Amino acid sequence: MRKLLTIIGILLSIQMWANPVDDLLERIDKGASAKFKTQLVKSDKDFFELDQAGNKVVIRGNSWVNIASGLNWYLKYYAGIHLSWNQMQAKLPAKLPAVTKKERRETDLSLRYDFNYCTFSYSMAFWDWKRWEKEIDWMALHGINMPLAIVGEECVWRNMLLKLGYTEKEVGEFIAGPAFLAWWEMNNLEGWGGPLPTSWYARQEKLQKQILARMKQLGMHPVLPGYCGMVPHDAKEKLGLNVADAGLWNGFQRPANLLPTDARFSEIATLYYNELTKLFGKADYYSMDPFHESNDDPNIDYAKAGQAMMQAMKRVNPKAVWVIQGWTENPREAMVDGMKTGDLLVLDLFSECRPMFGIPSIWKREQGYKQHQWLFCLLENFGANVGLHGRMDQLLDNFYMLQSSKFQAQSSKLKGIGFTMEGSENNPVMFELMSELPWRPEKFTKEQWVKNYVKARYGVEDEAIEKAWLTLAKSIYNCPAGNNQQGPHESIFCGRPTLNNFQASSWSKMKNYYDPAMTKKAAKLMNSVAEKYRGNNNFEYDLVDITRQALADQARLQYQKTIADYKAFSRKQFDRDADRFLKMLLLQDKLLGTRTEFRVGHWTQDAVNAGTTAEEKKLYEWNARVQITTWGNRYCADTGGLRDYAHKEWQGLLKDFYYVRWKSYFDALAAQMKAQTAPQPELLGGGPNATKTAAELFAMALPQEVKLDYYAMEEPWTLDQTPYSAAPEGSPVDVAKEVIDFMFNGQCSMVNGK
Repeated sequence: MRKLLTIIGILLSIQMWANPVDDLLERIDKGASAKFKTQLVKSDKDFFELDQAGNKVVIRGNSWVNIASGLNWYLKYYAGIHLSWNQMQAKLPAKLPAVTKKERRETDLSLRYDFNYCTFSYSMAFWDWKRWEKEIDWMALHGINMPLAIVGEECVWRNMLLKLGYTEKEVGEFIAGPAFLAWWEMNNLEGWGGPLPTSWYARQEKLQKQILARMKQLGMHPVLPGYCGMVPHDAKEKLGLNVADAGLWNGFQRPANLLPTDARFSEIATLYYNELTKLFGKADYYSMDPFHESNDDPNIDYAKAGQAMMQAMKRVNPKAVWVIQGWTENPREAMVDGMKTGDLLVLDLFSECRPMFGIPSIWKREQGYKQHQWLFCLLENFGANVGLHGRMDQLLDNFYMLQSSKFQAQSSKLKGIGFTMEGSENNPVMFELMSELPWRPEKFTKEQWVKNYVKARYGVEDEAIEKAWLTLAKSIYNCPAGNNQQGPHESIFCGRPTLNNFQASSWSKMKNYYDPAMTKKAAKLMNSVAEKYRGNNNFEYDLVDITRQALADQARLQYQKTIADYKAFSRKQFDRDADRFLKMLLLQDKLLGTRTEFRVGHWTQDAVNAGTTAEEKKLYEWNARVQITTWGNRYCADTGGLRDYAHKEWQGLLKDFYYVRWKSYFDALAAQMKAQTAPQPELLGGGPNATKTAAELFAMALPQEVKLDYYAMEEPWTLDQTPYSAAPEGSPVDVAKEVIDFMFNGQCSMVNGK
């Protein structure tokens, strides 16, 4: 009897995994798989097909991922159900809307990639299997069949370095902490955020094996990290290797590059791949980004370097393809020009803004990637910053421009698309739009698409909501060509205060490319119907996000007004306007607290939960806090410019971190005004100033910038361990209304303890 039960269990297990889309459906809504019939059909052409058989919806496709894409299409455009990062479960109707006419969609873009190295740290640093399972479901629904899979890379390196003679202590000094692993993997830094405890390696090895198993069950082809010559910066002294010193990256010591001409390059590369294969198996694709964000080094023979890396990879799998990012100077032509077509796949990382494939841009390459195959990619987000942002027109124009005969050479090598965002879980509208491009062979209007998106996302047709989204599509979601802004429009709240604050992070632009009145208008429209859709999860998420953006935009105008008061020596008005700005910041904190996604607690709690001891929890929380604030130590934060790169407009962070900076700054300005007397220009015209106008003399006497030690204010928060809750507080609808009342009527019922 026991043997029979075992056999039955095995058969049930096999049956369960025989159709992974059915399993996905069960995770969306228990019992949902019984309402669908999924059919895997052999075909050389990627396709999905929607049909009807009795009371069941039929979804056919030539792969499980394409069937999942068809499922997502059906849910959106037939059932009015939108599955997104903020909602991966939904209650399906008892009787599904019928497919009255068979619908078939095909694509020649058979490769659909996901992730930037940065995503694994900015968004996924502390994810567990439960969260990863949802992400893989999201990938399948959005057609991803080629995801980057670098979780547990540190386990491979630890094993490799120990075999090379490094001690556990030395390994710990080389491998970065959990929130900074991405930049260690990209050869940008060593050791920052570490050392990692042994329990972390065990956790990540197990997690990666679960991730790879699920990806493969769905028919995906994971992209594993390859070996590109990185070694610890002391490898010359420790191992006697011939290396090139990579120097510094924004203040951090970079690992060294093992020269391909070194006699031991092949040996070390083989050791790396052996350890990788032991843990995680072989792959059809390997990701390598040598010399990332680095200057040309005359000591490196780039052609030989590329050849050595390619040969090492091919020894593992002769049919493997090298995946490389198209970013700034990479891939260097000297390194890849001699490689065969099909051996290299280039991710055109920022296709919607800075394409390299021949379309005019600051990174334009006249011949694109020449003989090499490539993917058209959406970057969209930097630093996982919070903010509405998109380039709808640029995305559509650049993508469909490839159909022109002018770009025949480049389009003939185009093999698919990719998501290459630095941070996920934001701006779902842009990722939805991008995911549909392979299945839409003809260019379409964004206006009609947005209307369909609204109906799919909320399950309703509403004129006010449509107007709100069309307003956004024409403004903040339409960053114009020629504007090279990196990611979302940064909130003034998140920047270090100055008299001319036009950016939060060092490499951003904070000058508006859109009229801030448009986000205010959209927020008002969303709020006008909010009561009708109370409890609609997608609506409430967007209500908070759009209202947040409107308040942040108005706060920037309020900041400009406050600084104008200061420069005019208008003390009373300065006090009033500074107080209003601070109230806006605290009101933003209250609004964002109504959604878990916008609470700093969801980030810090994930970090704490990843630890198994008090010491580990402390290390992981410190990693989490530092990454979103100072990013590095004082030198790297200030001189290196990394501070606030990964800033977040999140509840908790606003009131306890950003508020402290702004309150201190305004207090310092107020104190300086009290210590000075308003200038009288007519008394300043003697001597060398005799030829200056009254306006010039007045400007010379204006209150000057105050100098504050911001890092000294910021570091205590990174060391603090006061817990933040991830649980939402208050109603999104009610607090959003409070924000609207404040913006339009100047009313605010909260002080929020400050």
